[in-house]
Amino acid sequence: MRSYEKASITPPKSLLDALNQSEQVKHKVEECAEKLSSVNAVLKEEVHEHLPPERIEGAWHQGEEIEDKVQECVNDLSSVNMMLTREIAEREYLEAELYKSKANEQKARHLAFHDAVTGLPNRALFNDRLANALAQAQRHQRGIALFFIDLDDFKNINDCYGHAIGDEVLRTVADRLKTSTRTEDTVCRHGGDEFLCLLLEVKDESYAARIAEKIIGNISRPCIIGGVQISVRPSIGISIYPADGETAERLVNNADVAMYVAKQNNKTRRDAKGYSFFTKIGK
Repeated sequence: MRSYEKASITPPKSLLDALNQSEQVKHKVEECAEKLSSVNAVLKEEVHEHLPPERIEGAWHQGEEIEDKVQECVNDLSSVNMMLTREIAEREYLEAELYKSKANEQKARHLAFHDAVTGLPNRALFNDRLANALAQAQRHQRGIALFFIDLDDFKNINDCYGHAIGDEVLRTVADRLKTSTRTEDTVCRHGGDEFLCLLLEVKDESYAARIAEKIIGNISRPCIIGGVQISVRPSIGISIYPADGETAERLVNNADVAMYVAKQNNKTRRDAKGYSFFTKIGK
């Protein structure tokens, strides 16, 4: 743990020590009360029976001793209160430090596995989820689909409007990708204007095609950023497990290859769908 930032906060005695001292003060006060009761009894007796002067003087002397002990108790209680105040301040400080430490730990963990611009899982987290998905798919004989998504001519947005606007476009695309998929699926920013999407429990290509069409429709909708209407169009390459690969690397590479086919179709064909399956390349 780092050193204390406030010099006024120093490590106090333990709370148990303070409570023990408080208990000792309590006993002293009880003793003073008993003795004071005895002195009062003597003084009361003197009023009614006119006791000898030496006994009266002894009672007054004892009263002075009690007064001194009471003052000691006051001083001791003041010391206990100071100890407890320091203990409370120290505990509050440590709790605040612990809270900040946990918050920083959570932030660091999030940054380690999420993209700083979009907040989406980064490639490290995506690889982990893809590995788990492949293990489950192999064990339970389930299909999965991997989308490789690229934004057409995104460089022009950065060149015309600046990177700040470009980042806003990326965040908008990220949000639209998440709303186009299920919570159990994973959307990742691969880098630049490229995204990856992992779909679980895909039974056939028709399901993957419907999701691809949904993604294209959502992303292609114009968005207003900084008072400017901006439109982007995605190109999507799709690989299916196990037909297009049984490893993470093969699925990503094949989806990447299919994405370039989809991008070329977007440039040359007016009826281009915007997506292409790896298995349908060349057909």
